[in-house]
Amino acid sequence: MLFDSSVRSELARSFGVTFVVILTIVLTMMLIRTLGQAAGGNVAPQDVMLLMAYASLSHLPTMLTLSLFIAVVASLGRMYRESEMTIWFSSGIGLSRFVKPVLRMSLPVLLVVIVLQLIVWPWGNQNSAQLRERYQKRSDLSRVAPGQFQSSRDGNSVFFIERDSQDERTGRNVFILSNKDKTESVTTASKGHIELTDTDRFLVLNQGQRNEANALTGERSLAKFEQYRILADSQVLRSADKLKPKATPTLDLLRAPSAANNAELTWRFGMSLACFNMMFLGIGMAATNPRRANNWNLLFALLSFVVYFNLIGLSQGWVSNGRSSMGTTLLAVHGGIFLLALAVMWLRDRGNCIGFFRRKPAGVGA
Repeated sequence: MLFDSSVRSELARSFGVTFVVILTIVLTMMLIRTLGQAAGGNVAPQDVMLLMAYASLSHLPTMLTLSLFIAVVASLGRMYRESEMTIWFSSGIGLSRFVKPVLRMSLPVLLVVIVLQLIVWPWGNQNSAQLRERYQKRSDLSRVAPGQFQSSRDGNSVFFIERDSQDERTGRNVFILSNKDKTESVTTASKGHIELTDTDRFLVLNQGQRNEANALTGERSLAKFEQYRILADSQVLRSADKLKPKATPTLDLLRAPSAANNAELTWRFGMSLACFNMMFLGIGMAATNPRRANNWNLLFALLSFVVYFNLIGLSQGWVSNGRSSMGTTLLAVHGGIFLLALAVMWLRDRGNCIGFFRRKPAGVGA
């Protein structure tokens, strides 16, 4: 039918353009933030692009939902401003008739959002957390650039090393200044290397000496050694049962109900339901006066999206704090938004019908 095809094509073009613009803005912001984290030593420089990819996949449901909402409001708003809606209304087509073509065009987007939110979201968060943790749990030798002084993660030690070019775990002329429990120690060694156990990482020094000074008693000691082992890291890798809820698969969250897991499920199901509700809400909020060339309806729609998005975050906090159950929160928040969207659409449709039947043809009643 001409009506369905024209509406779907208009929505598809608007959705494509909007999504490209939003994706470009978000990727630019992510690139700046990730580069800042890499410059601050929080992530590995070689993992910047991979972290950006995981972050993009995690935020893709929100971008798709916002793009679909803006596409519906902008497309139908343009039809209002150019009096196309007047033609459709005069042909006997009400506003509720737009639900079918909008839903047919939005159905693939809805399915993609559900898959991304329930499957890809925890997978991306898990891989991103592993990359960050692997970099944070790297050995203290790997933190130190050859010929430069650099502190350890806890800030209690300062390292200087000439790293062996053939082995990243081995270094020459090692210097360590440590300050712990009011005791300052200076350790030097001709060589050093890393040894790994199941959960710990040890720094093994060969042919060196250790000078300690107690700040409270003033005692000093000097010891020479052939081999000296220092615990560099404990619990090198995080076990699977310590994953955060946002990095846990959806089925695992359902099998282990808790306040934190239910809160994460509230977020995932809420984002999926939000995409469906925003589509209906956009149909009712697209109405504008063709005699006033402005975009106040689009600005108001964006404000509504921000409020709805923050409301989803608040609902997650309510479930996490035990103030409400997951089912009650989902029904109250998203069910209420769905009823609001239907009410706005019904009022718009009823107002258009009343306004149409109240109009008198030119010359009638003169």
